[in-house]
Amino acid sequence: MACPFPSGSVITYPYLWRWQHAAGRDNAEKDRPVCLAIAVSDPAQDLTHLVLLAISGTPPTSEQTALEIPMLELRRAGLSTLKRGWITVSEYNYDVAERSFHVDPNRAPRGAFGPGFMNRIRAAIRPLFLAAEGRIDRTL
Repeated sequence: MACPFPSGSVITYPYLWRWQHAAGRDNAEKDRPVCLAIAVSDPAQDLTHLVLLAISGTPPTSEQTALEIPMLELRRAGLSTLKRGWITVSEYNYDVAERSFHVDPNRAPRGAFGPGFMNRIRAAIRPLFLAAEGRIDRTL
């Protein structure tokens, strides 16, 4: 089974924050909207690797880096436009679609970010990957 959602999709997911992971937690407090920033297919193993970024209505802390989500993108993603929104780009949850306890392939996405905003997101997370930082493994 390949990932049922394309990159840029906004889905509901129990995102585990870095501070929660550092405190030894395995489970998130609640489901929240996340952006499927990258989905990489591994045909040899028939798996899809996922990079999921948290979306929040709370401004980032001093330890976080986040992009403010433009109003148009909030609407496209099916998110509330009654308040501002941010997508955190200084950490991410890593999961595997076919083995995930958290990704529900039968639940429709809320919406999706447009290609221009997704390019901004990918450019912002590139330093994370180059430095091999920010990954919270949800496959365990």
